[in-house]
Amino acid sequence: MDFRWDLIAEYAPFFLKGTLITIGLSVASIIIGSVLGLFIGLGKMMRKKLWALPFHWYINVFRGTPLMVQILLIHFAVVPAFLGTTNAIVAAILALSLNSAAYVAEIFRAGIQSIDKGQMEAARSLGMTHVQAMKHVILPQAFKRMIPPLGNEFIVLIKDSSLAALIAAPELMYWGRAMQGQYMRPWEPYLTAAVIYLVLTLSLNFLLNRLERRLETE
Repeated sequence: MDFRWDLIAEYAPFFLKGTLITIGLSVASIIIGSVLGLFIGLGKMMRKKLWALPFHWYINVFRGTPLMVQILLIHFAVVPAFLGTTNAIVAAILALSLNSAAYVAEIFRAGIQSIDKGQMEAARSLGMTHVQAMKHVILPQAFKRMIPPLGNEFIVLIKDSSLAALIAAPELMYWGRAMQGQYMRPWEPYLTAAVIYLVLTLSLNFLLNRLERRLETE
């Protein structure tokens, strides 16, 4: 079967639009998910088990249920309850952020607990509060160790954003499905989408590797 480059050229503006929305969804979800993940990870580490229990169950629920189900529930139930109507972009960002936060929380928890306890004790002996010691001593050291797993999670998030096509968010995969439905040709739309996703993930991997090398030299 001949590869129809003309069809790709025709749909290029839509793929560009979808790529930009995919990037926007991913960046917003990475930022929100990272902030939430940090607080959830710290919450799970609280010494009082009763206080830590909600954070444990948050992680269990979002890691133990399919992202597709979460997207559908948030799109058709949660978002309309607050906005009065559905909004695919808002639902996609919310679902991806909440899902990613559960995984990021475990990464933060593991990274923080990998730092020797003597570091915290030394910081406290210098007069720092627990929060100051965490901010200035523990987290900077832990962050260096967390870059590889965080990078993997962010790459997974970019690929998972393709599920937003299920709720008609006009991201990259949405336009790939639209092109396939219009011309009934699978190769051109899906290979084009795959190449764009590959470029996005490789670019992110390159930036994270540069950041990791830079932090190692400091």
